[in-house]
Amino acid sequence: MTYLHFKALHIIFVVSWFAGLFYMPRLFVYHTEAKDKPEPERGILIAQFTKMEKLLWNAIMTPACWAALIFGSIMLYINPAWLEQDWMKLKLLFVLGLLGYHSFTRKILLELRQGKFRFASFQLRLFNEVATIFLFSIVFLVVLKNTVDWLWGVLGLVVFAIVIMTAVRVVKRVREKKEGKNPTG
Repeated sequence: MTYLHFKALHIIFVVSWFAGLFYMPRLFVYHTEAKDKPEPERGILIAQFTKMEKLLWNAIMTPACWAALIFGSIMLYINPAWLEQDWMKLKLLFVLGLLGYHSFTRKILLELRQGKFRFASFQLRLFNEVATIFLFSIVFLVVLKNTVDWLWGVLGLVVFAIVIMTAVRVVKRVREKKEGKNPTG
């Protein structure tokens, strides 16, 4: 196998890992919102979300994480000169941050399995955006190979995320006011 084979495998598993990192917090949102449903709906939904979260964690996220790390490490072994580049050092720092995010996702997963709902669904929606920031940072950094240019892309993403989250809050407030005035609608 050549460097390009390992690179292709690394990209495939990074994409798979991120798919899980994007979907798991969304499941947490639905799982958290299910606790407010009446029985038997609550029990059915929580059981289903628990099953989906377990499968996503064990069959996709964790294996993809390990495979991405293994193939990335092989690429660095084949081309150790990358380790002397500033952009690669910063990328590896982001990967450490991403591993921290992955680990914190597991902590939330285990808490939800125990019926502990520490975060509101809105907080989990915000948490879901952290993976997007990591993705943008890492991709811009790898493509541009510059430790400064990626910052503009991430800054734009953060501003975009603030606008989106503000819009979500406004829509939520409007919906709550509408439901308060018209409880049947």
